[in-house]
Amino acid sequence: MGSGLFGSALSGMSAAQLGLSTTEHNIANAGTPGFSRQVVEVTSQNPQSSGAGFIGQGVNVAGVKRIYDQFISTQLLQEQSQASYLTTYHTALRQIDNLIADPAAGASPAMQQLFDAMNVVASNPESIPSRQAFLSSAQYAVNRFQAIDQRLTEIADGINGQITSTVSAINSYAQQIGILNGNIKRATGTSSQGLLPNDLMDQRDQLISLLNKEIKATVLRQPDGTTSVFIGSGQALVVDENVYGLQTAQSASDPSKLDIVYNINGQLAPIQQSNLQGGTLGAYLVFRDASLEPSRNALGRVALGLADRMNQQNQMGVDLGGVAGGKMFTMGTPRVNPAAINTGGATMTATIVDVNALTTSDYQLRFDGTDYSMLRLSDNILTNLGPALPVTFEGITVDMSLTSLGTPAAGDTFIIRPTADGASAIRLAISDPAKVAAAAPIRGNAALANMGTGRITSGTVNAPLPLDPALQTPVRFTFSDPLVVPQTYTVEDVTDPFNPVVMDMQNYVAGQNITYNGWTVNITGTPASGDVFTVSPNTNATGDNRNALLMATLQNQNSLSNGTATFQAAYGQLVGLIGTRTHEMDVTSQAQANMVTETMKQRESISGVNLDEEAANLMRYQKAYQAAAKAVQIASTLFDELLSLGR
Repeated sequence: MGSGLFGSALSGMSAAQLGLSTTEHNIANAGTPGFSRQVVEVTSQNPQSSGAGFIGQGVNVAGVKRIYDQFISTQLLQEQSQASYLTTYHTALRQIDNLIADPAAGASPAMQQLFDAMNVVASNPESIPSRQAFLSSAQYAVNRFQAIDQRLTEIADGINGQITSTVSAINSYAQQIGILNGNIKRATGTSSQGLLPNDLMDQRDQLISLLNKEIKATVLRQPDGTTSVFIGSGQALVVDENVYGLQTAQSASDPSKLDIVYNINGQLAPIQQSNLQGGTLGAYLVFRDASLEPSRNALGRVALGLADRMNQQNQMGVDLGGVAGGKMFTMGTPRVNPAAINTGGATMTATIVDVNALTTSDYQLRFDGTDYSMLRLSDNILTNLGPALPVTFEGITVDMSLTSLGTPAAGDTFIIRPTADGASAIRLAISDPAKVAAAAPIRGNAALANMGTGRITSGTVNAPLPLDPALQTPVRFTFSDPLVVPQTYTVEDVTDPFNPVVMDMQNYVAGQNITYNGWTVNITGTPASGDVFTVSPNTNATGDNRNALLMATLQNQNSLSNGTATFQAAYGQLVGLIGTRTHEMDVTSQAQANMVTETMKQRESISGVNLDEEAANLMRYQKAYQAAAKAVQIASTLFDELLSLGR
């Protein structure tokens, strides 16, 4: 009896001691990230049969179990990955939002200043100071476009650095998970009862949690205690102790970008970048491709539109010296990059032919061996272009370079970015204020001897560039008797006023446009018989402001987005889009952070260490240990008494 009591008491002491150690372990790790509370699992030892019934033999320690809810932990991993994605995306978006929406440093106020200065030139076309102020405003607008684009380039470079750092972190976590997989597998194998090493399991779960903040991962637990980790569309990152890392490589389509590739035993395999979702890495990739590059494209389109329309209008006027105006700005050209895996030797070029038709998208030109097709990357709409080049598509003309060393092979692709360099490449092409072509090159005049009520407008230039040389040909309109219906007018070339050359004869309709030699005038009223009107070169017209007025009105013309947006409206669309998206990410990231907090509370309520509870457990196990020790003492005394009876 004493021996049974002694054994039972010793088992109680052992269980209480293990309970004290486990409780102390919980208390010590109360602040350890990812630690799960542990409890001692005990069962009654098999009782001993006796004539009085079954007598208990004490307690058996089955093991130490961690309190862990896999469902809550999996949910927490998913929410943390999404929270990290949204927070990172929001932080990156705010950089663009603060840049382009700045009321003082954005491009919109610079463009407003440019057109205000042109209005001053229109009010005072002979003033050199007014013209110089306009050129200064034009240079300021150029500087703003370049500065914003430079900042976007810096953000892009920073994203490349962040992607590299994130990939390094992912590989580090994967290596550590692989090592822990091996340690857990061996520790589990050495346990005769298949018990799991709780602390190693917690460490591995914490690493998986940190990994999920970098990239969304799928976790599969194996019977041997190891964990397999998959990313993307099923690429294995960790299997057992084997680790398959990621690596960055220069993009095959755009040398300025980094792509993520899969490292399989030293062999690099491409990954569809859109499959790398969630976490910090997913946010950087989506931000770069869905927000950063489209913002640069949109900015470049505005710069191209402004430069192109101002160039055209300046070339339709004459400067202070009476010379036809030249280009006011230097414009950027489309960027074309062949895919690194192309097998053909063709080199493609792209030329902007219609700024109004440009979009903010990038494109992929494909050749299937017979036909070319164009994939618009913003919405993945594919358009067949046919078998021959050149071809014009959405404002650009694509052709094979004259210096191309070969022809495209089936499967070759080319990335075309029409507006990506629009803002970085814009330059002011003139520095002499006298070169601002404020005057129109032609002028309509009525002869002083006219007797009728006819009036002629000054005339506008509508010839495509370069201007038709015939624009400078003086033309005379001579009207017939208005009483003879229909009244007519004769059109004459009066380059030699003594030998006029009849060009045409037309019926007169008051107010109807009259167009010749690349210009248009309008005659109203009722000219008398013999009344004469002329359209001639506008010489000595330093006070003429007609072309300056036309340049000033470009501010309010819908010159972009197929005639639906002004320059500032197009820029405002960019500001509005980024602002809306930033606000959306702000709200969504806050909501997701709250979800993570709530799920973390659920996890802590199950697996977290409650110090008050552990303090109570210390006292409970202390009392149990003391009681069991007392039982050992009693058993020892009884055993000694039995021995003394035999002496």
